[in-house]
Amino acid sequence: MKNKENSGAVVDAPIKKHDLKQWILALILGVFIGLAVIVPGVSGSTIAIIFGLYVGMLYAFGNIFNDFKRCFMFLLPIGIGVVIGFVAGFIVIQKVFGIYLFQIICLFVGLMAGAVPALTNELKGAKASPLRIVLMIVGVMIPIAIGVVSIVLTGDAESSETFTSFPVWRYILYLPLGFIVSITQIVPGLSATAILMAFGQFGPILNSLHTDYILANPQVLGLYAALGVGFIAGIVLISRIFSAILKKHKFTAFFMIVGLSLGSIASMFINTDVYEVYTAWGAAAKFPTTTVIVGAVLLAIGFVASFALTKYELSGGKKED
Repeated sequence: MKNKENSGAVVDAPIKKHDLKQWILALILGVFIGLAVIVPGVSGSTIAIIFGLYVGMLYAFGNIFNDFKRCFMFLLPIGIGVVIGFVAGFIVIQKVFGIYLFQIICLFVGLMAGAVPALTNELKGAKASPLRIVLMIVGVMIPIAIGVVSIVLTGDAESSETFTSFPVWRYILYLPLGFIVSITQIVPGLSATAILMAFGQFGPILNSLHTDYILANPQVLGLYAALGVGFIAGIVLISRIFSAILKKHKFTAFFMIVGLSLGSIASMFINTDVYEVYTAWGAAAKFPTTTVIVGAVLLAIGFVASFALTKYELSGGKKED
């Protein structure tokens, strides 16, 4: 499908008007993207691949300014879902995050692991060259390395605190942080929550999202704005870049994407917030057997549910436009 811009240039436009089913799927995708900002382990782009909306989403994000009408209509249900997912995740996670962190992570590890076939399916017919194998290994190592470094550098110092001061450098640093977070919404397998945890900012941001805190510290709105500006700039630029990469080197890119996905799943158990849980376990007189069992059960439930949905969508012959 082609679209002629006012300038006369012709660009690929792999999007079309949603029918009712696609509109609902796009809404659900948006919910997962919204949850991905709050909930450890959720990857909205992986869900986009499962639903056959990934290529269209990349195009719409990357061309929102020069093909506004069609991109806006394509992204509208996704945007509505993002708001729903973020608000729902914010309300639920703020209440249970500190108490049931390990169990929550286990559930979403299961959901992510169950969706891996959607990524490996993209490798059908691809040859495993030495370069591609190396890229997959590097992909596995990156999220794990981020988690390890975050523990070494920050420990659990900020995991349960919020901002107590607002120096200029913090506003400046939140611009590239927003840019980095945007990458997690484009590259399957990466988690926005994991990145924020790695930089020791997930706890402070989550704990600052209270009306009383915002009224007492309106400067925090500037941090949100800086994060948002960096995120929007990143989502447009990275979408364009990733679209070009997939068009020319799809198989090679997906070898690394699969690695990133596997590494991201493992890294959910390696970050500053969950490290605090492990520390508490070590200091306790009795090992939390019940917590671990519940976590294992939730992991299994998440895996089965996600795996069943993935297989259903893949067996339905869903194709990207």
